[in-house]
Amino acid sequence: MVDKLSGLPGVKAVGVSSDLPVNGCGDTTWFRIIGRPWHGEHNEVPERDVSTEYFSAIGAKLLRERNFNEVEEKSKPHVAMINRAFEKEYFPGEDPIGKQLTYLSNPPVPIEIVGILQDIKEGQLDTKNLPAPYLPFNQAPGNYFNVAVRTSLAEQALIPAMTAAIHQIDPGIAAFGGATMTDVINDSPSAYIHRSSAWLVGGFAGTALLLGVVGLYGVVAYSVGQRTREIGVRMALGAQRRAVYQLILREAGWLTGLGIVIGLACALGAATLMRGVLFSVRSWDLSTLASVTALLFGAALLASFIPARRAASVDPVEALRTE
Repeated sequence: MVDKLSGLPGVKAVGVSSDLPVNGCGDTTWFRIIGRPWHGEHNEVPERDVSTEYFSAIGAKLLRERNFNEVEEKSKPHVAMINRAFEKEYFPGEDPIGKQLTYLSNPPVPIEIVGILQDIKEGQLDTKNLPAPYLPFNQAPGNYFNVAVRTSLAEQALIPAMTAAIHQIDPGIAAFGGATMTDVINDSPSAYIHRSSAWLVGGFAGTALLLGVVGLYGVVAYSVGQRTREIGVRMALGAQRRAVYQLILREAGWLTGLGIVIGLACALGAATLMRGVLFSVRSWDLSTLASVTALLFGAALLASFIPARRAASVDPVEALRTE
């Protein structure tokens, strides 16, 4: 099957695994570390049986020592790779390479650690990285497994071709659940919940921004409108319309700028508190902050300019009569 899928156009790597990332914990196992005192504790971790090319297919990096090879099958000594979370939790301050694990079996079957991988999200997106051992698929083959394919072409278009290639081997093979990794992540329960929350908060934020712009316009326009008499006095004393505009806009600009600076500080503080609900994105975005700042500043200047223009356009005598 791996050879067949590797021959499809655009395929760069094909791997097999007993379970895929971002798919819950999947199969779990109990283990202990050989050479350490054991009093019946149950150390439970998600277990993954994977092929040699699986890590290349999903883009996981080998950090230390070696990967599996195809000759490691049932008759050979059992080996395993572990992720960084496994190393930190069960081998703090020591080198796990060469150490041996075993299932809770009698007699114990030693499994030697031969490599360390970067963490793979073996669980929901909003959970911490789980400690996980990875074992060669050839040492524990099964008739139910997942195939991961890395391609340089359109991902969605490859799924029907993969299914057809598998059925060419044997029409009786049940091939189902085909999806891109992007869809798997987007459709995961954690992503759905956080995305719904983000849309809800985004809707409230948009409403607040609209009310802020309208409210800012109304307050500034009212404030400038109250200065119609002052503007009339200035024009009666020889002030030019340009000077009136500059006076009003300068004062409004200072007040608006001060308010925006305070608002940005508060926004950055609030964004820091939101880091826990975000995945691989920053809690603040420079382009968003710049856009909102420009929108509020423009609304304030517009709110100042229109009443000032109206007041500066009337006859000074009429302006002086305005209460």
